Amino acid sequence: MKLSIIIPAYNEERTIAGLLASVLAVKLDGGLSKELVIVNDASTDGTAQVVQDFMAEHPEAEIAFFQHDVNQGKGAALHTGINHATGDLLVIQDADLEYDPQEFNILAEPILAGHADVVYGSRFKGSRPHRILFFWHTIGNRFLTFLSNAFTNLNLSDMETCYKMFRSEIIQGLTLKEKRFGFEPEVTAKMSRVPGVRIYEVGISYYGRTYDEGKKINWKDGFRAIYCILKYNLWSRG
Repeated sequence: MKLSIIIPAYNEERTIAGLLASVLAVKLDGGLSKELVIVNDASTDGTAQVVQDFMAEHPEAEIAFFQHDVNQGKGAALHTGINHATGDLLVIQDADLEYDPQEFNILAEPILAGHADVVYGSRFKGSRPHRILFFWHTIGNRFLTFLSNAFTNLNLSDMETCYKMFRSEIIQGLTLKEKRFGFEPEVTAKMSRVPGVRIYEVGISYYGRTYDEGKKINWKDGFRAIYCILKYNLWSRG
């Protein structure tokens, strides 16, 4: 079996080489191999060159690199990566260093044990390290998760988490439309309606960034998330 690691990137030249090295260093349980699927969303910095240099330095690694001609958003980059993934399992990994790839095994465990089809990594559960940052971001995340749960009838604690692992045939079987940060509520709404799907949640660590360190999401994305929760649970369920 193989794990496809989808890495959307936009202006991450400072962190992406370290992130890719961390991903390659992970020793996966259960005999899983891995492929890296990197999507450069028309970065204006040196992200593309850093990735190409890394690939040249690691010819033994299974790495696929795709580039958008114009910036389309994180969701669009994820669509490209998901469509090109060839693994049995698929996980989303941001190009920054907020999430620890060593925790792929924590996410994979319920799937490999035959219990789960989808696993969310919660930043609000467990005893692993969590950087203390923005109060209103936390309140916003919890509100969005509550609103999403009210429509999907799930009891997630962190709908907005980056770390989501799927059986590939399930995520690739969805028709996903959101091109920016609306990806999270859309995929959650549509995943909740997959017949017989088994969704699990595990605690993960979180090494959040400040805006000076490159964080991109803002309050406008929060309002878009509310719209997407309503849209994909009420008006556009296909």
